[in-house]
Amino acid sequence: MMPGESNMTSIVHRIARQALVTFRSPPRVGEEAAKSFLENQSKLKILMTEVRAADLKLAPRRGDDSPPAASPALPYQHAGPPVTYMHICETDQFSMGVFLLKSGASIPLHDHPGMHGMLKVMYGKVRISCFDRAERPAGGPQEAPPLPPAQAGALLRSVLRSTEEYTEESGPCVLSPDRDNLHRIDAVDGPTAFMDILAPPYDPDDGRDCHYYKVLTEAEVQDAELKEKEVWLVEISQPPGFWCGGEPYPGPEVCL
Repeated sequence: MMPGESNMTSIVHRIARQALVTFRSPPRVGEEAAKSFLENQSKLKILMTEVRAADLKLAPRRGDDSPPAASPALPYQHAGPPVTYMHICETDQFSMGVFLLKSGASIPLHDHPGMHGMLKVMYGKVRISCFDRAERPAGGPQEAPPLPPAQAGALLRSVLRSTEEYTEESGPCVLSPDRDNLHRIDAVDGPTAFMDILAPPYDPDDGRDCHYYKVLTEAEVQDAELKEKEVWLVEISQPPGFWCGGEPYPGPEVCL
């Protein structure tokens, strides 16, 4: 076997190569996906369905390795970050890595402006709540909840599309610029990890910054009219209890 051959043929490398092909020219916001994109995306989904933690040399962590927050006021202050990220590779077209969540940890509701994504659980279980931006009602201005003027511009009318649980046996969760673009991810019943592809990568200088949101309660919404499954979101700062650290990726090297 030639040096590096195992890395070049690893499923991780094949996923990266397929992601490079798939997201070379992806559909943008409001654009219909071309047949070639859908075919390549399907190939990528098949590869992502097959990958397992062992392929990334990732050892599932025990619950006692990932203690939940001691208190809401000072979450994870003495136990390291609630979420860590292993960087695998990045190009102008996409980024690929692994997020690891401790028991009881969550990645708050956030968006992916103009981006595609694919998420595959490596071990444990996650609950993913997906939201879409709702279309504005026909005729007349939409009736927004009464909020302070400083917050009014940060309102987003949205639709809760789904709340589902995923394990390593599940297929990947897919998002696009127009569908399931906002989501919240919760660790369920212990620590969990998932492989994540985003295309193109976040880039604040190119209009792709990450924005965080919270769902307004019925009391906050008051008399604003909403259809079934519609909710009002308000943009917030990064929640103080959430932060993401980094750790080394132990799996096969990816060279593109």
